[in-house]
Amino acid sequence: MAHEPMDLLKGTLDVLVLRTLAWGPMHGYAVTRWIRERTGDALQIEDAPLYKALHRLEQAGCVTAEWGLSENNRRARFYRLTPAGRKQLKAEESAWRRYATAVFAVLEPA
Repeated sequence: MAHEPMDLLKGTLDVLVLRTLAWGPMHGYAVTRWIRERTGDALQIEDAPLYKALHRLEQAGCVTAEWGLSENNRRARFYRLTPAGRKQLKAEESAWRRYATAVFAVLEPA
């Protein structure tokens, strides 16, 4: 049975991008592909929100970007997590885990 992709809650995309880049530098399409594959197609990131998030994270000093060649030999911007980005990821992950634990506590049958 096929399932439809879910919409992201506000603030979710940044933490997903940071977690993805913790695996290593990636260009934008690789970030979306990694998230899609990791979630079994449940989360599919559109280009515009992704690049807005990457730009926002770059402005905040959480990621840096440099031009390189993709696996298809095409020019692409590769994004890399900075030490500040790792610190932000740790804080965001902790907050998301607390939030998810609280939500699951409510969803559990009594």
